[in-house]
Amino acid sequence: MNRLSETTLSTLPASVRKPSYERSKARVGIVHLGLGAFHRAHQAVMTERVLAGGDLAWGIAGVSLRSPETRDALAPQDGLYTVAVRGAEEDRFEIVGAILKSLVAPEDPEAVLALMAAPDTRIVSLTVTEKGYCHKPATGELDEAHPGIVHDLAEPARPQTAIGFLVEALDRRRRAGLAPFTVLSCDNLPSNGHTVAKVVQRFAALRDPELGAFVTDKVAFPSTMVDRIVPATTDADRALVAGALGLEDAWPVMAEPFSQWVVEDRFPAGRPAWERAGATFVGDVEPFELMKLRLLNGSHSTLAYLGYLAGHETVADAMAAPGFAELLEAMMREEITPTLPTLPGFDLAGYRAALIHRFQNPALRHRTWQIAMDGSQKLPQRLLGTIRDRLRAGQSFDRLALGVAAWMIYATGHGEHGHAIDVRDPLAQRFAAATADKRTAEALVEAYFGFPEVFGADLTHEPRFREAVTRALAGLLSIGAAHTVFEVGGH
Repeated sequence: MNRLSETTLSTLPASVRKPSYERSKARVGIVHLGLGAFHRAHQAVMTERVLAGGDLAWGIAGVSLRSPETRDALAPQDGLYTVAVRGAEEDRFEIVGAILKSLVAPEDPEAVLALMAAPDTRIVSLTVTEKGYCHKPATGELDEAHPGIVHDLAEPARPQTAIGFLVEALDRRRRAGLAPFTVLSCDNLPSNGHTVAKVVQRFAALRDPELGAFVTDKVAFPSTMVDRIVPATTDADRALVAGALGLEDAWPVMAEPFSQWVVEDRFPAGRPAWERAGATFVGDVEPFELMKLRLLNGSHSTLAYLGYLAGHETVADAMAAPGFAELLEAMMREEITPTLPTLPGFDLAGYRAALIHRFQNPALRHRTWQIAMDGSQKLPQRLLGTIRDRLRAGQSFDRLALGVAAWMIYATGHGEHGHAIDVRDPLAQRFAAATADKRTAEALVEAYFGFPEVFGADLTHEPRFREAVTRALAGLLSIGAAHTVFEVGGH
């Protein structure tokens, strides 16, 4: 079978959407750090609409900070790839051409820095996951002992981290008399613009006080809220796409029909008209971001840990099992929604119902194991912040505590029947060592409370939190996740 490329675009079926602009005339205006599936199914798709509308100044150069896999897959395809939108009733396929270049930072950091410092580059965006910010999740502060940060301070011209690349490129623009680019975080972090600003400003100040002042005074860090479920691509997905295209695509992305992007409108150097592609520009994204982080991401993580422990490979599988949908709906309605600010004109009940429907989509095989990754980085934002608000209000949080307890079992690396779990987490080895000989709920809670980078100094000394998590953990250890969810879900 022939490979997807510029020369084979003309052979695609009429039902497949193709780039309607001359890619050769587009130029790079956005450098994106973290060339993963989510970016290619979300921001790149909206940028594709801008390019198709005739504004060719906003092509994307994608940068992989670690692995060459994506570049190696896209290069023979001239950067083209397929977005397969999978609904419960039908699939739609689109070829996206917005990514004009793909680079691998470790291979040639100088090429990446040169592109970031180029006059045409006006936005540098990021999807590097929580751990890519080299911060302490419990406080938001830069982790100055992080090996990558230590390296980048010592060798600023050969950075390894996203933070190091941002600051070195901004310094080059400053010394060249160029206006700074806007730094646009598209990761699931609370107030992600403030988070990246905090670590970038601190890193810049550590390098040079004048550089720190420049970054603080001149660089914009708008916050965003992003939402689209994008599962990892499988060989079965590649086969599906090949059948629809009649061409091989080495790295297509799967996505649900729903897509949302709320962005603070602070772009001193200009921006694409993403609103024409469905983005919403606002003065303050925090209420929307908090709503999504707690309702969607908090529920997603809870579902992932409980679902995995109960033996369910995908989100849809778990949602079809007794009690899961009822548990999540009640948790969202009774425990999470009361902690959210008022959003005038926004239908929260409708949003919650839409989330349940999205989780139940059988066409989207989103693996619970994939969502469960990096729990130590995700829990502080997705679950623990909500629990803190419930504690301050003197309100119960039993379902939220169940999500935390399920994570505690998962992170030990051993499932309910003793099988090994491939835990992907920056603290995985430390968790395994701390919990190796712990068999009771009380002992496990005590072990995990030895990680202030996850729970902070407050929750570990809060008796109501300890009691609720210990009680939930004891139930899971006693009767297992499936029976626990069945009981808590109201059956």
